[in-house]
Amino acid sequence: MDTVLFDLDGTLLPLDQDEFVSEYFSALTRRFSHLIEPRELTRSVWAATEAMIGNDGADFNTEVFWKAFSDLLGRDMRIHEPEFESFYVNEFSQAAKTAYPNTLADKCVKELKRRGYTLALATNPIFPAVATLERIRWAGLEPGDFAYISTYENSRFCKPNPRYFEELLQKIGKRPIDCIMVGNDTIEDGAAGKLGIPFYLLEGHVVDHGGIRAECFARGDFQALHRFILSLPAL
Repeated sequence: MDTVLFDLDGTLLPLDQDEFVSEYFSALTRRFSHLIEPRELTRSVWAATEAMIGNDGADFNTEVFWKAFSDLLGRDMRIHEPEFESFYVNEFSQAAKTAYPNTLADKCVKELKRRGYTLALATNPIFPAVATLERIRWAGLEPGDFAYISTYENSRFCKPNPRYFEELLQKIGKRPIDCIMVGNDTIEDGAAGKLGIPFYLLEGHVVDHGGIRAECFARGDFQALHRFILSLPAL
């Protein structure tokens, strides 16, 4: 094993998912109230996100999102893409208050890099790169910590589709046997196990989908994860 795949939200970036979603949509609807009625915007973003989650690989998630978003609103919304990017650079930061950064996240990442491991950020690619890079920094990390970061621009699938992990491994040139997956979601992150990638369940902000538990080779909080990393051999 020489590669660690990390989830972001709820894992490297501890947060309450419900609080984050509430703050995110509050900021989003305020920013675009001049274009779209808030309830319609929220409904359309959720529906377009579901379209990405159901992506069959025919196109990149970004294309799927903007097509679905435009179809739902009955007009070409992609002409407003620069405004949405501006939102993620500016107002999106209001949702950072729902996160609880843990200094052990940086210690875990830095220790793995020091030991020669390849790191990939296997966050569900339903956000543009600009928003994902922002959330990496909320966690006290830097985009340069990772050899690969999945975003909706470079991905054709989403978690929990196992093909998301197949695509990611192809892009970083790794096999399932080379990797472990660290995440907090028993379904989305646990789907890596369908490819034979061992799953480490990071506790603290576990999303268990009503008690459904994925098979995991280990589980524990950040301190336990850090101890596990310290037990790994240098490459």
